[in-house]
Amino acid sequence: MPFANEMMSAGGYLLLALGLVGSVIPVIPGPLIIWLGAFLWAMGDNFETLGWPMLFLLGLMALTAWGADLMFSTVLSRRAGASWKSIVGAVVGGIVGGILLGGSPPILGSLFGAILGAMVGMYLVELYDKRNRRAAAVAVRAYLASMILGSVTEFGIALGMVGIFVWRVL
Repeated sequence: MPFANEMMSAGGYLLLALGLVGSVIPVIPGPLIIWLGAFLWAMGDNFETLGWPMLFLLGLMALTAWGADLMFSTVLSRRAGASWKSIVGAVVGGIVGGILLGGSPPILGSLFGAILGAMVGMYLVELYDKRNRRAAAVAVRAYLASMILGSVTEFGIALGMVGIFVWRVL
């Protein structure tokens, strides 16, 4: 069983690193992956060093990061006049853009495609809905600012999660 425990610990470290990188990529739920990595590592350690109270705290932090990201993207976009339809257009455009440009280079293409697709999707829906290019551009700028603010917040929380993990484990 020691080999299995070592594999879980190694997998946990790998998920922590992947989650930290994913916290700056809009499509990847970085804090959730960090929590999964901490949970896997704790399983490999039989929950001795990193117990349930600490996993609960890390889970709350992951939920907070997700909620902040969601709040920033919807609230700031809505304040700029974007409709719910255009936010859905941004999500659909982001998925389509990520898939279409995901070929080369794989990660950067997907990231660039998702951001570009979201902006184009929102712009087209806003333009169709309001028939006003200026209003559509204002909504897209607000959406882009909210994505940046959400990513910065998510990355800060992810760093805090990894910091707590390192503090407890080392």
